[in-house]
Amino acid sequence: MLRQAQRPVQLACLLGLVHAAFSLSWALGGRWLVETVGQGPQDLLAASPLGAGPVLGLIAVFKAAAALIPVLNAGGRMPWPRLWRAVSWVGGSFLVLYGGVNSLAALAVLAGVIQVQSPDRAGLIGHALLWDPLFFFWGLFLVQHLWLTRRPRS
Repeated sequence: MLRQAQRPVQLACLLGLVHAAFSLSWALGGRWLVETVGQGPQDLLAASPLGAGPVLGLIAVFKAAAALIPVLNAGGRMPWPRLWRAVSWVGGSFLVLYGGVNSLAALAVLAGVIQVQSPDRAGLIGHALLWDPLFFFWGLFLVQHLWLTRRPRS
């Protein structure tokens, strides 16, 4: 059972590291798929590339830590394992809700169910089909791992 529970946390880590890698790429000046995160980040990168770089770099570090800590904790390599487990429950639940709600909202706008003034089609597609589903599945796999490794109550 414990070995079976490791696969979800490994998949969660992989998805989190994908998110982190894109943030790091943009921090270092890359622009691949940046149009899929919306107009706001594009405007920030265009107006202040040197200012946006460190912010995106910090975001990349945060995402990488959030992806790696649950794997390290599952392997017994983190101090205060109960604290990191609790943080992982909160983070995983947040990712499921955030990714799920934002994916559905972007899909609803693209389908015309929700009307907006001037939709950013590339950003909506990115959030509906890439970034927010990645958040959703990152959180879902993390929560699955936490559920499978919970201690039964006596």
